[in-house]
Amino acid sequence: MTRRERVMKALSFEEIHAIDMGGMLSTGISCFAYPELVESLGLPPRRPKVHDVCQMLALPDTDVLDALNCDVVSVCEDKWTNAFQDKEKWIPCDFNGRLPALVQNPDDFRIQEDDSILYDSEKQHLKMVPSSYVFDNADGDESFDLMTQDPPREDLKELRAELQAELLTDERVKSIAAYCRRVRESTDRAVMFNGLSMGLKYRNGMASWSMLCLTEPEYVQEVHELEMKHFLINAERLLPEIAPYIDIMMSNSDDQGTQNAPILPPEYFRKLYVPYYRKMNDAVHSLAPGLKSFLHSCGAIYDILDDLIDSGFDVLNPVQWSAGEHSYKEWKDKCRNRIALWGGGINSQSTLPFGTEEEVSREVEEVCRYLKKDGGFVFTSIHNILAEIPAGKVINMYQTAYRTLRASCPPN
Repeated sequence: MTRRERVMKALSFEEIHAIDMGGMLSTGISCFAYPELVESLGLPPRRPKVHDVCQMLALPDTDVLDALNCDVVSVCEDKWTNAFQDKEKWIPCDFNGRLPALVQNPDDFRIQEDDSILYDSEKQHLKMVPSSYVFDNADGDESFDLMTQDPPREDLKELRAELQAELLTDERVKSIAAYCRRVRESTDRAVMFNGLSMGLKYRNGMASWSMLCLTEPEYVQEVHELEMKHFLINAERLLPEIAPYIDIMMSNSDDQGTQNAPILPPEYFRKLYVPYYRKMNDAVHSLAPGLKSFLHSCGAIYDILDDLIDSGFDVLNPVQWSAGEHSYKEWKDKCRNRIALWGGGINSQSTLPFGTEEEVSREVEEVCRYLKKDGGFVFTSIHNILAEIPAGKVINMYQTAYRTLRASCPPN
């Protein structure tokens, strides 16, 4: 059985289970933690490839995936992949002496007088202070006074023009398809495609968009309708060309939960998001039969799991059972044979950073034994492995997951 077959059988609820690191931008590892992991695995040293500047994530190399028994590679359009080296796309950058690394656009980085690093790209303006391991909004967080300000509204005509300008051209489709074909020919791992996402999100920030959802739902529906139509045009152009070369599509990254509850009342989420998710997933499954649609949604979303399942997603991540008052067993019982769970393998907010290696191993084994029942489970941590996590814990986590998932499933 190839690694790809293992993943696809797992996602189809067969008694096969798979493992991931870095398939998408919330299942990865900090580039600051990556060199120690490489050294601890006894592998040759190398500069980490920083493929997500905001979160400062390292693109895992294939020998690291081999050492940790991981079954998935990632590809982002025709921009980057870890299925092969693609050295010409990566240029050295030392992040002001903090980390010898590789990036794709070193000219986007500037050093400030206080040793902070600014990152200016076409779509992002970010800043990393010397004490941080990630970039934040250079202009600060959302500034919005709920008591005195009305939430900002976008000009829909301008939004329509922006979306029109972002439609994929025939030339770009050919380039992406050729890159994905090369990925498929380079690996026996399952291929996760990143870069075609409807991504409704919380436009202009959680506070203002939440208010608009409650006070002006018709406006929200207009925005979502525009976003959906834009996605469908790009999907119709791209998916038939790349479907033979990919297995899972990261189709939405819409965090819908806080640490305690869903962001929106479920009835508003059901009205303002679910219909668009459903149309998107119906289109994906029609254009590319067999392709698995992947949703990333952080937080305490247990109360809307039925709605997400009804939306037609095949896979849910990060399975953040640590948020809210529902255990990983409750998550599994609600989702069993209805939607595959990708993640949830360990509490990355408490056990992974603060537990001992023995406690990490114990939790991974307990969680994996339950989540793997009846299939539909791909192991990875709840969200990314942060800079402060020692390599020994990371290796122990993956070794325990591999050992537990390969063991026969215990009786209920």
